[in-house]
Amino acid sequence: MMKVKDGDLDKLGLLYERYNRSLFSFFYRKTRQPQLSEDLVQSVFERMLKYRTTYSGTGAFTTWMFSIARNAHIDHYRKEKRRKEDEILDEERIEGENPSGYAELDERSRKRILLEQALDQLDDDKKDVVILSRFEGLRYQEIAEIQGVSESAVKVRMFRAMKELKDIVSTLSEEYTNE
Repeated sequence: MMKVKDGDLDKLGLLYERYNRSLFSFFYRKTRQPQLSEDLVQSVFERMLKYRTTYSGTGAFTTWMFSIARNAHIDHYRKEKRRKEDEILDEERIEGENPSGYAELDERSRKRILLEQALDQLDDDKKDVVILSRFEGLRYQEIAEIQGVSESAVKVRMFRAMKELKDIVSTLSEEYTNE
């Protein structure tokens, strides 16, 4: 990134090759929409180029990158709210509906579906902590920098998120079993 900052813009392609899958995974876990996730990845790299002079090189590159990613996600949904499109998306997605064919799925697939649905029910800060920590492998200190809070706040969010996830998964599991 330091080379990109210094004007060697071709190196941004290298960064894209190295980090686009990780960013896509981050966005997909937040949105469950492949096309939107792809668009947000592109937005992150556009912002990296635009704001390359703000990169200091003092912390981990991934911390800076995921900070941009988090802001891109927030900005996207702010624009969506203004357009009232997220009301349409909410109507298309019926909460608590048993996925078709759920009973026929193997145990691993059932657990994955339950976890995805439970993760969708967390607030954004908790969801970000879980995704960045468990799926992207970032340390709590890096997540704290991304979210602009202390490391202890991240630990508290993670603890609460894991407790909430456990409760939600348990509730959903009971609902699906009884149907």
